[in-house]
Amino acid sequence: MLVILTGAGISKESGLDTFRDAGGLWQKVSMEDVATPEGFARDPDGVHAFHNSLRKTLLSESIAPNAAHLALGRLEKESAEPVLLITQNIDNLHERGGSKAVLHMHGELLQARCTRCRKVFPWLSDLFTADPCPECSATGTLRPNIVWFGEVPFFMDEISQALSRCSTFVSIGTSGNVYPAANFCVLARQGGARLVELNLEPSNLARVFNESHYGPATRIVPEWVESVLKSGAPGKDGI
Repeated sequence: MLVILTGAGISKESGLDTFRDAGGLWQKVSMEDVATPEGFARDPDGVHAFHNSLRKTLLSESIAPNAAHLALGRLEKESAEPVLLITQNIDNLHERGGSKAVLHMHGELLQARCTRCRKVFPWLSDLFTADPCPECSATGTLRPNIVWFGEVPFFMDEISQALSRCSTFVSIGTSGNVYPAANFCVLARQGGARLVELNLEPSNLARVFNESHYGPATRIVPEWVESVLKSGAPGKDGI
């Protein structure tokens, strides 16, 4: 199995703001106010307004999957071995780029979750405190289906199993600053996987990778995918 981890760097070239980079969202708003359970308890309307703004941007005509997303969709379709894509991103650009085996470990912006009945729903419009849950009809219980700070990421059991048995682990567009994702390369290496980093610049964990390629994701990801599909051996031939 080929396991790929993606971060904000792959969606930045589609026009979506990153959270941690210089000029990113956390330099514009307080993450404690808009991306924590405590912030939601204090000011649910403010948290909804923040996520409504993100959702509108994602759904705007100017945002589309880029060459890197499309290349990963092609890889999943044409690879000789199964491909699992784990993303830290809350957008839907991987799916729009053709990827189907995608685990959103930090949740999805285009979903809402009821804190009462625990049901998850597609949600493409603004979300408000007064909106009733489509399942249990409770009000004031819907929230974005996003993993906020202080919460446990989704799919950790599935991710751990995949990392333990993958042949190649690829990290794309990640800084190596956010845990537990930053530790995935170490876990994959312990399982015997070959490690490949595709990034704009070396991450904090660049030294642990067997192979690295640096540059814009829209260039290096399609080149790497092309080399993998030609050779049939992920991470063994250069690009």
